[in-house]
Amino acid sequence: MLQIGSLTLDSPLLLAPIAGHCDLSFRMLCREQGGVGLASTDLLNSRAILNGSPRTLELAATNEFDSPCGMQLYGNSEDPLPQAACWAIDHGAKLIDINMGCPVDKVAKKHGGSLLLRDCASTQRLTERIVDAVHKHSGGRVPVTAKMRLGWDREHFVAPTLARDLASIGIQAVTVHGRWTVQFFSGKADWNLIGEVVAAVPSIPVIGNGDVTEPQHALDLMRQTNCAGVMIGRGALRTPWIFRQALELIRTAASPSSGVDPPTPFAPTLLYKCQMIRRHLDLLAKYCPCERHAIHGMRSRIAWYSKTMGPIKPLKEAIRTASSLQEMACAVDYWIEHLVAGATESDILGRLFAFDSGGSSVRESQDVCGTPDLRRADSVIE
Repeated sequence: MLQIGSLTLDSPLLLAPIAGHCDLSFRMLCREQGGVGLASTDLLNSRAILNGSPRTLELAATNEFDSPCGMQLYGNSEDPLPQAACWAIDHGAKLIDINMGCPVDKVAKKHGGSLLLRDCASTQRLTERIVDAVHKHSGGRVPVTAKMRLGWDREHFVAPTLARDLASIGIQAVTVHGRWTVQFFSGKADWNLIGEVVAAVPSIPVIGNGDVTEPQHALDLMRQTNCAGVMIGRGALRTPWIFRQALELIRTAASPSSGVDPPTPFAPTLLYKCQMIRRHLDLLAKYCPCERHAIHGMRSRIAWYSKTMGPIKPLKEAIRTASSLQEMACAVDYWIEHLVAGATESDILGRLFAFDSGGSSVRESQDVCGTPDLRRADSVIE
């Protein structure tokens, strides 16, 4: 459990607001795997929200199954961040997060994201305006948090002081990514420096972030830094079930030994992973208003998912070349059908290559799947 202001989370594990990846369908997919305490939207431009940009409104979409949902806003002192925060509350946000850590040009060139770390005094004034607006608009029920990096570079380690100052003006938690802005995503996250931020801010939860790609990493980060929670980003892209596995480890470590063997750790099978991909397609079809965006997203996702799935090149290729969600679903259904029947990966590959050597393409061989119902909302991973 993790307490952030008036918001109680069932798990100390949070899904990071990963630019280009954290749409509603992916947030729901991660929640369904288990272990997610809070999931956040993609980064939201404050002006685009208030102007009603269709793409931004799509990124901000949430529903009753996506709760509690955090909305992360970016901008600078000249942007309408307080007004955008109030809009977010009216549209389902249970937590408002201010982005102070994104290093990419799209955000930093607009003087938001990590550039807020270059002028901490101005950032504090901006934050105070946002906190006041949110407190008045929500009656104090919606906390405001901040996500930052260690600083711009090694000569400017501002995170401990900034986090302490933000806590004094009403920020309810800070997430610290253990890299400098100039690193982007290269090198290693410095967990020891995250620990220094934890020590500097005892009054609010500090959430650690960076290089958490395996379940054990979440437990290790909490032990090494004493952080109250862990935010997971890129690690969730290839293993959306990482939250479930990490929470099992955290709970086992926190339970006193009773002489009873701990539960067997969750280890998804290839069938489970295929069913999860199929569920993701269902969610995309239901919640992504633009099929072109959904197709592009799944082509990217299969490259991440396949990293844990062994030799599935024909499935990857079928999804990569599919022209519709229906074709993608048919390709996945073919694998699910044969795995349920007891086939191994080698058996399926053998059948696919047999079709191919007989003159039919892999996609043609998948016509045996029939036409899947992509609009169903009750698909369940076994």
